[in-house]
Amino acid sequence: MNDTYLALDLGAAKLLIGEVNSKGKILNSKRYETGYIDQISAFSIIKRSLEDYISTVGWYTETRPVCIGIGLMGCVDHENGIWLQTHSKRTHSIHLAEDITKAFKIPCFIDNNVKSITRAIKKWKYGTCSNNFIYLNISSSITAGFVINGQLIRGNQFDAGEVAHSNSGVEVGIKCSCGSKDCVELVATGSGLNKSARILSSSHKTQLYIPQDENIKVDTKEIFFLYQQNDELCVHLANNAITAIVNLIMNLIRVSDPDMVILGGSLISDGFLYSKILDRLNKTATRFVANVIVLNQLDPNIAGLLGAAAVASEEYSVYKRTELKSSNAQ
Repeated sequence: MNDTYLALDLGAAKLLIGEVNSKGKILNSKRYETGYIDQISAFSIIKRSLEDYISTVGWYTETRPVCIGIGLMGCVDHENGIWLQTHSKRTHSIHLAEDITKAFKIPCFIDNNVKSITRAIKKWKYGTCSNNFIYLNISSSITAGFVINGQLIRGNQFDAGEVAHSNSGVEVGIKCSCGSKDCVELVATGSGLNKSARILSSSHKTQLYIPQDENIKVDTKEIFFLYQQNDELCVHLANNAITAIVNLIMNLIRVSDPDMVILGGSLISDGFLYSKILDRLNKTATRFVANVIVLNQLDPNIAGLLGAAAVASEEYSVYKRTELKSSNAQ
């Protein structure tokens, strides 16, 4: 097939739009710096950016893409095309798929961004060698996608895989919005390392630059660089993050019994933490997956775009089958 899909990866402050073919190859793309995005403003931002993309980039071939796929932060009812919330304190359900379909006269399908990436991994990377895997995305936040017996697990409220509030197993003293302390997201993600650095800097010597303006985040790359220089604070921060991720992986393995764990996201994709995590994993706890804990082969800069394309491709197949059954019934 020569079908192409229009993929949109909507993040907290950016939108990446691209056209992707059925083999998972990105044909064209364009990035839009959007500033802060919430559900209320999302539709107008997407609509305006799509209109620009169509006029400035256009279609790769003379034929327009068969459908649109969008990967979104937060909780998504993918079957009904409803974006439910970005997180528990930002809830404003919108029928985004229907709105985009009506605006552009192209079928649109949506899903959570990490679940979308999990679908892309299954479709274009590891799906041929594993029907039972965990995808663990570690960036500014931490989320998992679970594929069990070939099926992506979604949960009662479409929120399966939200592992951010698992106990990290380390003590920093950061109180979480969930009511607990030292959740894994608070010590093992970009935002968590920023919070940890600010709290621990008073008790550990460091050359790490910590901006006085709390809206400016500590640079995680600098943390990892200074770790290699034996900076006291940065060694402590990195070791906390490694311990938290290791504990999380071992717990998730016990819960879902995978034969593969795939690690991805901007915080881990450069490989710095990867070898250290492997060294710390308990060999007994991970004996059935020890040789297949791997880094995601999808570039973190485009993984979300490929995830949105996987949503478009898979949901369009369902859409076409439904249309065929409907026409045959008539």
